[in-house]
Amino acid sequence: MSVFDTATAVTAAGPGRWTADLSEGWAIGGGLNGGYLLATVGRAVAAALPAKPDPLAVGAHYLSATRPGPAEIDVAVLRDGGSVGTARAELRQGDTARIAVLATYGDLDRGRDDVRTTATPPALPPPEDCVANEPPPALGDAVSLLGRFEMRFHPDHVGWARGRPDGSGVLTAWFRLEDGREPDPLSLLLVVDALPPVTFTHGLMGWAPTLELTAHVRARPAPGWLRVTHATRNIAGGMFEEDCEVWDSADRLVAQSRQLARLPR
Repeated sequence: MSVFDTATAVTAAGPGRWTADLSEGWAIGGGLNGGYLLATVGRAVAAALPAKPDPLAVGAHYLSATRPGPAEIDVAVLRDGGSVGTARAELRQGDTARIAVLATYGDLDRGRDDVRTTATPPALPPPEDCVANEPPPALGDAVSLLGRFEMRFHPDHVGWARGRPDGSGVLTAWFRLEDGREPDPLSLLLVVDALPPVTFTHGLMGWAPTLELTAHVRARPAPGWLRVTHATRNIAGGMFEEDCEVWDSADRLVAQSRQLARLPR
């Protein structure tokens, strides 16, 4: 299996319960990456709804920083209808709750394929003309996370890495997993939280803990590089929103998300 599949694997441990061994290779700042954790919980939800393999809408509240090591995931199926199912899940380590999730799952292959959108994919130079994700020293222990995938940033969006933040509130990059694993709906739960915090463009460096993240998976991604855009329009009260779009190699908008996070400490 790929590194991602191994790191997000879950094992059945009784009715409505799964266990996971969370990998230290996905650490950032004071804990493990929120997208990695969401994908791990997403595997348990998919196992609880076997006829509905794909995440459609997933909302997560991050309750405390998650550490590498053993974890338990409890899943309660709230509804299992003809086309969609909804479940509540909680990831815990010992007696400490880490993430609470409410998720609706279905089968993306059964959806209608009539696309009507005003959204447009980001304009990015070819990957070889973009800037690889070589983290500056300011990222500290985010290095282990950034080794899990390859990102190529738009050359106009990396001033922050050179001590010249542009204040744009926008980051755009090519993305693919480290070992060439092709994207699928589950991995998109990781992708929406994979880029550095968009506050870096304002010179606000460091770990930005997520409070809440809602992801919508809109289509099964085509093989190849993904293009990811993160943007914020409002930094206030010690928090910021971060909107994400993920586009596949066929110019299809395959995932969207919004999260509320604290400013870097």
